Amino acid sequence: MVRSFRGEGDQKVDAKGRVSIPASYRTVLRDCDPNWSEGKLPEFVIVYGGPNRDYLECFTIDAANEMDERISRLPRGSANRRLMERLFHTQSHLASVDDTGRIVLPAKLRNKIGIENMAYFAAKGDTFQIWKPETYKGEDSDLDELLASLPAGADEWSLLEMGEGA
Repeated sequence: MVRSFRGEGDQKVDAKGRVSIPASYRTVLRDCDPNWSEGKLPEFVIVYGGPNRDYLECFTIDAANEMDERISRLPRGSANRRLMERLFHTQSHLASVDDTGRIVLPAKLRNKIGIENMAYFAAKGDTFQIWKPETYKGEDSDLDELLASLPAGADEWSLLEMGEGA
C-alpha cells in the first residue's frame, strides 16, 4: 500500500532549529522507511536544491530510493544525470525524526528559505514541503486562477479527466 502525506499547517521552530513534524507525516515516514524498526528513528531525505528553490522538498526513504533508481537509469555522464545528481544527492540532507517527533533543520537549510521561528508544512502526496509561511501564501495564485477559470458550478474533480499536464 502506498502511503501519502495529507494536510498542511504551521509549526514552531526553536532557536536550535528543532521543529515538530506533523503526527500524520511521522506515520508515513516510519512506514516508508524500510530500515525502520521498533527503537530506531525514521529517516527521510530533505532536498534543498538550487538557488531558485524557495522550499525544502522532503522524501520518504522509499521515495528517495525510487528517485535514485530513476537517476541511475539516465546515461552516466549526461548533463541531465549530472544535474539530477547535484539536485538530489549533493543538495540534500538525511534527517531523522527523534523520539519526540521533531527534526533539526540545519541553519544552512533554514537560512536558504528564510525560516526563522515558524515553518509551514504542505503535503504533496508522496512528498511534503517545508516553507517559510509568508512565502507559501503567494505560491498557489496560479492554481487559484485555474479554479476561477472553471465554468460556474463546475466540479474541481473534473480536472482529473483532463489528463496530466493540463
